[in-house]
Amino acid sequence: MPRPAARSRADSAARTQARATARPAAVRAPRKTAARPDPAGQVLRRFRAVFNAVRNHFRSVEQVAGISGAQVWALSEIAAHPGIGVGALARSMDIHQSTASNLVRALLESRLVASERGAEDQRAVHLRATARGLKVLGKAPTPFVGLLPDVLRRLDEATLKRLDRDLERLIRELRTDPRGAQTLIGADD
Repeated sequence: MPRPAARSRADSAARTQARATARPAAVRAPRKTAARPDPAGQVLRRFRAVFNAVRNHFRSVEQVAGISGAQVWALSEIAAHPGIGVGALARSMDIHQSTASNLVRALLESRLVASERGAEDQRAVHLRATARGLKVLGKAPTPFVGLLPDVLRRLDEATLKRLDRDLERLIRELRTDPRGAQTLIGADD
């Protein structure tokens, strides 16, 4: 039978060996704790998700229809309202009249839209979709107004008011040009 002191030294050596082969404390898996979310990072990720969804929709529209999403929207408004003028088109799309004029010019050049002068007022231009324009519109993915405007129109009023208030503050912090609000996302002009 080993002496008690020898056993004690043997036990001590075994404990030392066990500690040496055990994982160091720094390498051990950390205890599971809830990570504090970064609110700014979360919001940034949400903006990215929105922008990527819009961009992917525009790409899809352009690949299938052969024209930009903004042009598809303008064409759909003209097809839905034969005889519409450029000013009324701008109002229906909530864009600046010069942006609407640029969209109409591109649609006229592509022969997707035709224009006629008003019988009473020669300055007034009345627009209508051509057969070619209607064919393009028939193969274009919906929603014609674009993904973001379509979804925004489906949100309840309280959500829209809250979004408007919060985005207004963000825009103030960005010190952005307010005229940018009437420029279409993905417009060619």
